[in-house]
Amino acid sequence: MRPRGLPPLLVVLLGCWASVSAQTEATPAVTTEGLNSTEAALATFGTSPSTRPPGTPRAPGPSSGPRPTPVTDVAALCVCDLSPAQCDVNCCCDPDCSSVDFSVFSACSVPVVTGDSQFCSQKAVIYSLNFTANPPQRVFELVDQINPSIFCIHITNYKPALSFINPEVPDENNFDTLMKTSDGFTLNAESYISFTTKLDIPTAAKYEYGVPLQTSDSFLRFPSSLTSSLCTDNNPAAFLVNQAVKCTRKINLEQCEEIEALSMAFYSSPEILRVPDSRKKVPITVQSIVIQSLNKTLTRREDTDVLQPTLVNAGHFSLCVNVVLEVKYSLTYTDAGEVTKADLSFLLGTVSSIVVPLQQKFEIHFLQENTQPVPLSGNPGYVVGLPLAAGFQPHKGSGIIQTTNRYGQLTILHSTTEQDCLALEGIRTPVLFGYTMQSGCKLRSSVEHSLGNTVLDSSSHRLTGALPCQLIAQKVKSLLWGQGFPDYVAPFGNSQAQDMLDWVPIHFITQSFNRKDSCQLPGALVIEVKWTKYGSLLNPQAKIVNVTANLISSSFPEANSGNERTILISTAVTFVDVSAPAEAGFRAPPAINARLPFNFFFPFV
Repeated sequence: MRPRGLPPLLVVLLGCWASVSAQTEATPAVTTEGLNSTEAALATFGTSPSTRPPGTPRAPGPSSGPRPTPVTDVAALCVCDLSPAQCDVNCCCDPDCSSVDFSVFSACSVPVVTGDSQFCSQKAVIYSLNFTANPPQRVFELVDQINPSIFCIHITNYKPALSFINPEVPDENNFDTLMKTSDGFTLNAESYISFTTKLDIPTAAKYEYGVPLQTSDSFLRFPSSLTSSLCTDNNPAAFLVNQAVKCTRKINLEQCEEIEALSMAFYSSPEILRVPDSRKKVPITVQSIVIQSLNKTLTRREDTDVLQPTLVNAGHFSLCVNVVLEVKYSLTYTDAGEVTKADLSFLLGTVSSIVVPLQQKFEIHFLQENTQPVPLSGNPGYVVGLPLAAGFQPHKGSGIIQTTNRYGQLTILHSTTEQDCLALEGIRTPVLFGYTMQSGCKLRSSVEHSLGNTVLDSSSHRLTGALPCQLIAQKVKSLLWGQGFPDYVAPFGNSQAQDMLDWVPIHFITQSFNRKDSCQLPGALVIEVKWTKYGSLLNPQAKIVNVTANLISSSFPEANSGNERTILISTAVTFVDVSAPAEAGFRAPPAINARLPFNFFFPFV
């Protein structure tokens, strides 16, 4: 019987609140003995002493029904374990960490790991550090927590309802299959499970960008430095990720023969899987071995036999020969994501007690099969000292056409000691990024109004005879522009020719100074390249934003027939940094949006 005047819903809510209050009063016992010591915690959920007021519901005991099985084993769950087969700093739940690692932790990054928060009773693991012990130790506690919310799950008989399942999206390929497996447009639980199983199966076996390269036992190891300069051998090599790293290794010279990372076999013995999870293996072939002596002289061996580090006693000193100093991988792949070839090059050296710790260098490069590597001027930004990539567009809408010689795409006059423009005609100097350049030469000739013949004197390399002003002007322009001056410059060092809209057009400007009774001849070509720092402040990339070619003409007085004139021709290239200073940014103040979570009434609605 309920009190008169109270609605039924209010009575139900009061009963639930009283039940939750009774559960909250019973605090579960905490265990620190191990992962299986949970009897004390479970025992606290029994019948408590009769201290509750009359009419209050009894706390749920073992006779209330079976408790829901947690979906995730919280004792084995670790959200901060990010590195495979390696201990993560301050991750107290990392199974790869030992007691030595725990002794140097400053705190636990994830102190509490809980199970499903929708249950009324859930498991929880509490991690902490005991700094009073010597050395400091990790403390592990497995407890049972009571959910104070009135909307919690006490008993469940359908586990798939605890998680959201993504249904398969109908399309033109699977519509008929969905119609056969469904009753109209309502899918049942079995259909959901079957669809989820199909989605988990990979569509094709191939390597994708950034995926670790698998070997017959684990993965291809590529040593690198992580938190310090010391080498870490458990770093995997990723597909299509070119790397070049240097790291140091602390070694005991007396035990150099036992250290695997100093031996060639450690890098050449693994066999790479052609595709992930396949039985086809690609052996690593040693292509070259170079021996470096103590005085830095290099000698290449004719054979490629695997050598082992050997300890040699030279008087009062100990030397370790055939030690790996540099390793270079060269992997060939197909457009289908398969590894077809693996080459390896070594630089071996002799290590003495003077050079301990040892510095090693590791490189890995990927080359696509049946393709020639294209030299770049940067990736992506330009590198100082490399030539500018340039080309021209034959017609509107087409791509950029470039010459195969990247040092001949954008050029200027080539200066010589004689400064004769006709002595080395056709020889040009490439424009290098970041280099301010200037060159020039002299052209000796005579200018008159009447037309005459143009004669090249091979002995003095000069234009002789009666020459009109227009012919000399055309000759000077051809010397300044060269053959096939480009119309566009690539913004980055790795810009593709087909991405025409990304290329920067060259703006051509002509300046002239007119005088009465004079001949207008081009005298200088000034190229100005404006560039900016693009991207992150930690690793800015050089990007070209504007290129201007200014042709400056000067007035030369007309000379009488037979009088010789000397014309000075010069070219100049300047690079201007137009990067804007970085502005300090601040986060916007947080906006309070008081809304209920989307799963507030789950699983009731």
